[in-house]
Amino acid sequence: MRVRILAILVAEENRKWWTLLAVSFGLFMIMLDNTVVNVALPTMEKDLHVTLASLEWVVVAYALTFASLMITGGKLADMFGRRRIFMAGLVIFTLSSLACGLSSTIDTLIAARAVQGAGAALMNPATLSIVVATFPPKQRGQAIGIWAGVSALALAIGPLIGGLITQNINWNWIFFINVPIGALGLVVSRLVIRESRDTSHEQSIDLPGLLTSIGFLFSLSYALIEGNRHGWTSPEILGLFAAAAVFLVVFLLLEARQRLPMLDLPLFRIGAFTGANLVAMLVSLAMFGVFFFVSLYVQNILGYSATQAGAIFLPMTVLIILIAPIAGRFSDRVGSRWLMGGGMTLLGVSLLLYQRVGLHSNFWTLLPALLLGGLGMALTMSPMTSAAMGAVPVDKAGVGSGVLNSFRQVGGSLGIAVMGAILASYIHHPLHTLGAAQDYVNGLHAALAVSAAISFGAAIVAVVLVRTRPDVERAHIAEVAA
Repeated sequence: MRVRILAILVAEENRKWWTLLAVSFGLFMIMLDNTVVNVALPTMEKDLHVTLASLEWVVVAYALTFASLMITGGKLADMFGRRRIFMAGLVIFTLSSLACGLSSTIDTLIAARAVQGAGAALMNPATLSIVVATFPPKQRGQAIGIWAGVSALALAIGPLIGGLITQNINWNWIFFINVPIGALGLVVSRLVIRESRDTSHEQSIDLPGLLTSIGFLFSLSYALIEGNRHGWTSPEILGLFAAAAVFLVVFLLLEARQRLPMLDLPLFRIGAFTGANLVAMLVSLAMFGVFFFVSLYVQNILGYSATQAGAIFLPMTVLIILIAPIAGRFSDRVGSRWLMGGGMTLLGVSLLLYQRVGLHSNFWTLLPALLLGGLGMALTMSPMTSAAMGAVPVDKAGVGSGVLNSFRQVGGSLGIAVMGAILASYIHHPLHTLGAAQDYVNGLHAALAVSAAISFGAAIVAVVLVRTRPDVERAHIAEVAA
């Protein structure tokens, strides 16, 4: 009997890690598709006989549906089952990836990318909420650390994989590779992931809340993505910002008055939840610009190939993969506050180190900033995610995950927009001249100095707001409310 009980316990322990592996498959795919397409755009331009401006919608269509539907995806996962919604999203993502690869016109490619983003929005919140529901509190930080490491790996390695596939096979295969991975992920998910959902007695779909949250996130994301191209004071962009503000106000009023709201607004009275979400937005704001504009710098100024540009970020990625699980485990023991504060401080210092790069720099000039940045991100991301999800009851983990990932996605779009606007203001010479190259370097220095200031600000936010264990703070607020 003892042997049998031991065998059951061992099987249960293994099942948790197989579950983490299954959701990591899906997470890797959806985060990879945030960056893998960028380096393939010039080749797509030639094959599809369209302008590069038209092809930008291949990136925008995915980003918009992904960002707009994440809170909705989290709510559906809580209501109808996290495994069910994760697998539904994986099916949508896999089939739309196949459609992307088979596309022979720009219209079909853009449409398939929009559907792919919708599938990703169903999957992404479910991956984190499944992890939270599967692992006990004492192991949750380590599991979240692995989750965060996979996410960072996919974002950083996307340009490298995209460059290798585009140069050596064909751009279509950046989408085709998702098909066997998705099929394997479905099989593993069906076998190892246990279903979990919100077990509250009363359940209902807050349709007004869902629609207004989609309207807010869509308007805001579209304005941030297209602001530099159309002009920040253009009627279209100002109209989108105004629409986003209206949708946000209506959403908050609805949620405050709903008997069964989609998002429990009192969660934002918990310092750890608010602080972690703000840090999530700020770290994405600071770092997405680095991935995007440093990649352009090493290709256009230093003359690196797309593959070499992708490989530049591997030292940072390796550090995140190695250290994020350790940071997550430490956050279980000592809390998230000082790990997040220290991580964002290191990240700020790493961004200041980019002031050393110039027209004739090389990989070794970049390496200290990459290493310090990887260490800072690893110390921040896992504790940040643990703090946010620790403040949310397990039954509401899907919505909590959707909120956190929405903050991250909006921060990333805002980072590229702000850094791009700063950099563009420094370009005064004609393109493809030495003067333009120096303008770009000067603009990069200014943009990353702003990113450094944002990182130091995020460190202060973490230390000030993430003061106590989120579960203790949540219980205190519930007691006061009662």
